[in-house]
Amino acid sequence: MARHLVTSALPYINGIKHLGNMVGSMLPADVYSRYLRQRGHDVLYICATDEHGTPAELAAKEQGLPVNEFCAQAHEAQKVVYDGFELAFDYFGRSSSTQNVEITQHFARQLNENGFIEERAIHQVYSPADGRFLPDRYVEGICPHCGYDKARGDQCENCTRVLDPTDLIDPRSAISGSTSLEVRETKHLFLLQSKLQGEVEAWVDKVGGEWPQLSSSIARKWLTEGLHDRAITRDLDWGVPVPADTWPGLSADGKVFYVWFDAPIEYIAGTKEWADAAPEGEHRDWKSWWYEADSGDNPVRYTEFMAKDNVPFHTVMFPAIELGVREPWKKVDYVKGFNWLTYYGGKFSTSQKRGVFTDQALDILPADYWRYFLIANAPESDDSSFTWEHFAATVNKDLADTLGNFVNRVLSFSRKRFGDKVPAGGAAGEVEAKLGEEIARLLAEYEAQMEVLQFRKTAAALRALWSAGNSYLEEKAPWLEIKTDQDGAALTLRTAMNLIHLYAVVSEPLIPASAKAMRSAFVLDRDTATWVTTEQARALHTVPAGAAFTVPSVLFAKISDEELETYRARFGGGS
Repeated sequence: MARHLVTSALPYINGIKHLGNMVGSMLPADVYSRYLRQRGHDVLYICATDEHGTPAELAAKEQGLPVNEFCAQAHEAQKVVYDGFELAFDYFGRSSSTQNVEITQHFARQLNENGFIEERAIHQVYSPADGRFLPDRYVEGICPHCGYDKARGDQCENCTRVLDPTDLIDPRSAISGSTSLEVRETKHLFLLQSKLQGEVEAWVDKVGGEWPQLSSSIARKWLTEGLHDRAITRDLDWGVPVPADTWPGLSADGKVFYVWFDAPIEYIAGTKEWADAAPEGEHRDWKSWWYEADSGDNPVRYTEFMAKDNVPFHTVMFPAIELGVREPWKKVDYVKGFNWLTYYGGKFSTSQKRGVFTDQALDILPADYWRYFLIANAPESDDSSFTWEHFAATVNKDLADTLGNFVNRVLSFSRKRFGDKVPAGGAAGEVEAKLGEEIARLLAEYEAQMEVLQFRKTAAALRALWSAGNSYLEEKAPWLEIKTDQDGAALTLRTAMNLIHLYAVVSEPLIPASAKAMRSAFVLDRDTATWVTTEQARALHTVPAGAAFTVPSVLFAKISDEELETYRARFGGGS
């Protein structure tokens, strides 16, 4: 049994996330974690809301709430959605936790002690009307490149060009709207990444060869361009405070750490949150998951999941931080990066409400419809596009016809002709032996693709397993067979029922609710979701003759043309 630490990019606190965010981080991490647990591994899947930074303060201001109250409410709202998607986090924490404050400040002190943090004077926009320095996102104005009038001081959302607040035309405060802005000198802490370049390069050379090309190419591009020293503090009211015992002047000025400094540390802090939340009498050793000196003879395999825009911070900046503290913190072994899921070829946008958002998705259809579609179309080698036409076709063909119809017609026909217990029938013949070999082969393919985190190919292998059952049923045709060979028809149905149970087990990582419904159709003395062995796949004998069963309600309803038109009208897309 191996120990697997799994994290996914922390969803930002300012609003419910869209489907692209789901498929680019949390959902594949959940699928992989579920699979590993079924295989008997010791798994810890940690995630959290990312709660610091200017967007959190601005979103709170827009709603008229104190920022801490806004973040608490938004955390709970996001958790409700993730529970609805059945994301099986071991712990879903908050980057504003006391644990993250403590560990972030510890990291900063260690980096400073080791000579990797420097206090520097810089020039920054100041708003007399607000009585404060304005971080980049607190400055808005006209983009000098495309003329967009709501460009932020860090980036223009319209043309995506990276900006400095002083680049903006007619800049104004995002807080008060004041245009009476000045440029004043202030001090900030800088992480001296340039001094850690060689160590980060050596580390990427050591472990990055195993990563997918998307992740490794992004990391090497940043390293080739050279690591620059980076400001890691901001002038905000909300964030991890700069500790007064180390930087009394900056602490007195109210400086907090930059969100991209403390957010990755929350993976560690979230694990400590998990340990601290243990029920009375249960001890959870959080440090053995992260502090390699405490892992003993059972090392941890650490896998991260994220969209490509997060890759640089997790493959370069955070490893630089971990290396610089000169303590044996666990660094990532495998970075699974994803491209974009687009909406009819355009970007999903949280701020512009473009595309399907996760709470809306659950209002329309159960989570398993979305989970399967997103994994089957995961943007791995390239961007992939969500369209309602493609979504409906996938649901109708794969889920409703191939899997759902197979389950329903097998169990309904067997109950009608043989009653509510699995029929016995005769001994398995040549066709069943051939089926068993095919199922074992396809299961091995499914496992192989899951092990290397190729999610589209994993879904294709699962679909092939479902299709094999349909091919068997069509070949044996028990509705005809029963007219001349009742024992033969009983054997066919018992074999098909064993396939249903196998499907329940191996489908659980992708469609957990439907898998549970399939498993619960059979009354078995001992039934778990533990993985299927090759022998079980080949023999198809986990559901014995005489076991009671029920016919579950329809697993997947088809999406009608009328419903499809309603979705297109509501969310846009298509012509």
